[in-house]
Amino acid sequence: MSSETIIDLRSDTVTKPTPEMRRAIAEAEVGDDVLGDDPTVIRLQERVAELMGKEAAIFVPSGSMANQTAIRAQTQPGDEIIGHEESHFYHYEGAAAFAISGCSVRFMQGERGIFDAEQVRAAIRPKDSHFAQSRLVVIENTQNRGGGSIWPLETVEAVHDVAVEHGLSMHLDGARLMNACVATGHKPSEYARYFDSVSTCFSKGLGAPVGSAVAGSAELIGRVHRFRKMFGGGMRQVGIVAAGALYALDHHVDRLAEDHANAKRLAEAIAEMPHLSIDPATVETNIVYFEVPVAFGTAQGVCDRVHAEGVWMLSVAPQRVRAVTHLDVSSEMIDRAIAVIGAIVKTESCLHG
Repeated sequence: MSSETIIDLRSDTVTKPTPEMRRAIAEAEVGDDVLGDDPTVIRLQERVAELMGKEAAIFVPSGSMANQTAIRAQTQPGDEIIGHEESHFYHYEGAAAFAISGCSVRFMQGERGIFDAEQVRAAIRPKDSHFAQSRLVVIENTQNRGGGSIWPLETVEAVHDVAVEHGLSMHLDGARLMNACVATGHKPSEYARYFDSVSTCFSKGLGAPVGSAVAGSAELIGRVHRFRKMFGGGMRQVGIVAAGALYALDHHVDRLAEDHANAKRLAEAIAEMPHLSIDPATVETNIVYFEVPVAFGTAQGVCDRVHAEGVWMLSVAPQRVRAVTHLDVSSEMIDRAIAVIGAIVKTESCLHG
């Protein structure tokens, strides 16, 4: 099966740079970013700082490094981070908050990855030598394992107020912040104003090949810069990569609405299929999770069957499948994916996987 016939819904990280983005990359002006003189990186960092309403920003290789340098810059070993139990920084970043920053995590619960201010207030440790010291609150918006859920701005503000009251810092894992902004109409700075640090990713829905950024005060970004170097994230003529990120910010933000519409249509179609279970109302952006009942089979079994027909999805739990829309998936491809999934679940059980 050729790559042209594959509908890859595994993640929005699988996007490939468009011909126009490749041209921008090829023509990028470059310097040595470790020495601080790559002009394209400088432009990107200034652009991100302006978008987030912050003093400064720094370009880093990955979303994990963005989150972990921000965490390290705002904590000390023995501190505690307050975050949702489904957070990306906990599940998918190699236990770096524990191993690199020496922090424990106080886990919040809440529907679709969202918790509230009173939960944070109750989680804050007393100032006592017996306990880890509460230091940082991490919010993920949109929330990956919550199904691309969007944090209401008023909930963010309420959590921020409690954090400020108790002297805690705030970090926003905004890997998919632009999805939240397009879906709600809020500017990035409207979310970012409540956080000391903000990470954002260019290689997911925005379609750049690699790269993330951290924004914050000049002093904080200075510390992040040091930890970027310590973690091995200093890069040289990286303007060729930053050019892709700049192109994405210029051309690929508004079109995220197409991904959201495709995800909603996919969810609504799956809701009408036998055996599979999903509430389309929970699909706010570009991430779709649906359940496979035990009596029908397994999530892996469903993924294997549709994979054979050129539709790629991820089994993320024994009975749970994830599908993510992105700029390499057209409306017509969603039509085909719906047809493939529908035909399989109507004709057979997927008992193996």
